[in-house]
Amino acid sequence: MCDTHKKHQDPNSQAHHEEHEAWSRRTFLQALGIAGAGTFALGGTQISSAMASPITAALSSSTNDRVLVLIRLKGGNDGLNTIVPLNQYGTYASQRPNIALAQSSLYNLSTDYGLPSYMSSLQSRWGNGEMKVVHGVGYAGQDLSHFRSSDIWASTDAVNNEETGWMGRFFENEYPNFLLSPPAIPPAIQIGSLGNLAFEGIQTNYAFSVADPQQLYNLAQNGWQHDALNVPPCTYGDQLSFLRTTTNTTFAYAGVINTAYQASTTQATYGNHTIADQLAIVARLIKGQLGTKVYMVTLDGFDTHANQAGTHADRMQKLADSIDAFYTDLAAYGNQDEVLCMTISEFGRRVEENGSNGTDHGAAAPMMLFGGGLNGNGFIGTHPSLTNLDANGNMIYSTDFRDVYSTVMKEWLCIDPTVVDQAMLNGNYNNINLGFNCTTLSSPSFENQDFKHFVVNRQDSDVLYLKMDVGRKLDIKIYNFMGQQIGQLTNEYYMPGVHEIDIKATLQTRLASGNYIYRISSGSDQYSSQFLIR
Repeated sequence: MCDTHKKHQDPNSQAHHEEHEAWSRRTFLQALGIAGAGTFALGGTQISSAMASPITAALSSSTNDRVLVLIRLKGGNDGLNTIVPLNQYGTYASQRPNIALAQSSLYNLSTDYGLPSYMSSLQSRWGNGEMKVVHGVGYAGQDLSHFRSSDIWASTDAVNNEETGWMGRFFENEYPNFLLSPPAIPPAIQIGSLGNLAFEGIQTNYAFSVADPQQLYNLAQNGWQHDALNVPPCTYGDQLSFLRTTTNTTFAYAGVINTAYQASTTQATYGNHTIADQLAIVARLIKGQLGTKVYMVTLDGFDTHANQAGTHADRMQKLADSIDAFYTDLAAYGNQDEVLCMTISEFGRRVEENGSNGTDHGAAAPMMLFGGGLNGNGFIGTHPSLTNLDANGNMIYSTDFRDVYSTVMKEWLCIDPTVVDQAMLNGNYNNINLGFNCTTLSSPSFENQDFKHFVVNRQDSDVLYLKMDVGRKLDIKIYNFMGQQIGQLTNEYYMPGVHEIDIKATLQTRLASGNYIYRISSGSDQYSSQFLIR
């Protein structure tokens, strides 16, 4: 099969050759158009499960029943036509002669801010104290690229081109024994717009796509697995082995997800469109007591450069109606106060409309939060000025999105602040009063801070690097991706300091290029991580 594969390559294409030479697991999966730790279809909609991290492990061990649903408004939502600033209405209307919403058409959330008539489904949510608005959310040096800004919201790094997200980062580097002992339930699930950077690790994006809903049912019933070992000994075989192993991870979750989905029914009337379908699935999984703590759903179509009025009104009406149906659905099972929904979007739009009756990429847009756990409606932060703009003509943000992230993780999901700070790249973000709080739960120790370990790929060797501040006995074993032991690397006492172990030379056995796992046992502690043999 490897030889056949090579015949299809263009021998005159140096770029094609270099692309194969530079193959990685991440680019391989991206090239196929598939995403993360497991993806399949449920209720006719693709769903992916995110693998574990210290954050998601802390969530899984949490004794509270709170759930977070992230609603991604993809394309850059126009915040000024979402929450209209009545206290700056003159400027708003003059800058938008064709797309400004008539003041008489607005529902007054307060004397200062109005809700468009096409979002009327949320009026009762506001009135019942189940909606809050965070003003002017963004970050310093707002990037106006869809791709870059989306990555910033997922990675939380607005300066460096960080290629990992907070879940993927911790999954690969700090969660003890995660590859050999996966959690019983998916701690996070993403529906729609698969492959978001939030689930990206250093070498892997953890999703796989199964398009046929019947296949999910069959997997849950039969537990069928791919053979990840009987593959050709070449790059193609490495790719195939990794892809099959990733698929097998998905299958492990198929049963519990299907059981939760079938354990409840839909108790509300949803619209016939994508965001409604996604939230209906999330509601059934929550009511079916799956136990997953974080969900992400996506509504596309917010890049409104031209003829914005109709398009934006359509999207926001679908969003409002779906959120209202979602909480009505949850209320039938008594879960409505345990679920917090929060909207995110890569950026806002400019104050001034453009020549195509639309708006261009801007900054500083509102985030909306929903749920009975908010303990009342209200506005958070300061709305940006529509006249005091930056050099690019954009509003100046007043709330850092990472402050919101950090607060929700600490005060809603009750995650240890130390774990949250690590997930937020130690950015020291501030807590915001969003109307809820909790007693922070203690979290498990994911990694002793005096012990560092990773594999270094050198030109002629693959070396396990160890650094310890205290001496300890280490038992280190190597496994393939099916969990089968390849050999024991060492079982002896190591003094404090830096140690390097040549993996191939020490095992004295042939290791084909591909993916492996090392497990380090030291007393009652265990650590494991994947690595690549080249």
